[in-house]
Amino acid sequence: MNNKQFTQFIPDEKNMLAFGAQLARLCGCAAIIFLYGNLGAGKTTLARGFLQGLGYEGRVKSPTYTLVEPYQIHNQAVYHFDLYRLQGAAELEFIGIQDYFASEAISLIEWPDHGAGMLPAADLSCYIEPQQDGRQIILQAHSIRGQTIVKHLAAGE
Repeated sequence: MNNKQFTQFIPDEKNMLAFGAQLARLCGCAAIIFLYGNLGAGKTTLARGFLQGLGYEGRVKSPTYTLVEPYQIHNQAVYHFDLYRLQGAAELEFIGIQDYFASEAISLIEWPDHGAGMLPAADLSCYIEPQQDGRQIILQAHSIRGQTIVKHLAAGE
């Protein structure tokens, strides 16, 4: 079994939400997850499922214009970043980017390549690619925490 990579076909939005919820349950109290995919690939849908999987019941909005949306769910801090509109990684200093990673929080980061050099290393990279009528999810683990999550997903937990 490969603890560094996990692949799954996601046929529709309902299953993307369910996958996000499953991923959330396996994350524990802290993780940094980079979300890759073209516009409309399903990154924010996955993030919505993730937050709902932790018990969040409110509206999940894309942080495209705010860069980050913070959530506090049952004493768990979750930050959803969307760096698409970032003009340069140095802009992240203005929002105090390092403060977001100083605690035991979960960070979901869309378009992480736009913040290269300013972001900490990811535990997981999640690639969402169109395939047939759905999406192919490829998770790549970069840490022990990421490998543990991949191992549990592969075991169907």
